[in-house]
Amino acid sequence: MPPRLPDPSAAHQGRPPEDKTAEGRAVRLDLWLWAARFFKTRALAKKAIELGQVRIDGQPLKPSRPVRVGQQLQIERAGERYAIEVRELAEQRGPASAAQRLYSESEASIAARLAEREKRRFEAQGYQPPETRPNKRQRRLIQALGDLDAS
Repeated sequence: MPPRLPDPSAAHQGRPPEDKTAEGRAVRLDLWLWAARFFKTRALAKKAIELGQVRIDGQPLKPSRPVRVGQQLQIERAGERYAIEVRELAEQRGPASAAQRLYSESEASIAARLAEREKRRFEAQGYQPPETRPNKRQRRLIQALGDLDAS
C-alpha cells in the first residue's frame, strides 16, 4: 500500500487563517531589525535583543516576538539610542532607501543622538596619542601604575 499523503485542508486546523492586511500582519523582530538595516546580520540582531538592547514599550523581548505597524521600539546600538515607530513591515533586506521607509525616528531621539555624538567627539579631542612607542623605562613606569590597583 502506498504511503498516505497528508490532507492539505488539515494544514491550518487549530489556527486562524493569517491576516494579510497591514494592520494584522506581523514580522519577527530579529528579521525586521535586519531588514531595516539596524544590524548587519540576523544573528547580531538576535544577540542585541537577547542582551536587552532592543525594547518595545520598555519591555524586554525575544527575537521571535512579532512586530506590528505602529509599535514603538527603543534600540541601543554602538552607544547610540534610537526611539522609532514601525511604519512598514519587511521580511527581506533591500536597499538603504527602502529600509529608511520602514520606520520613523522621533525628533527628540534624533536631537539626543546628535548631542551624544557631539559630546563623544569633544571628549576624543582631548586625547593626544604618543608620537612613539614607550621605551623600556616608560613601559616599567606604566606597569608600575597598573600595579597600584593590586596593592
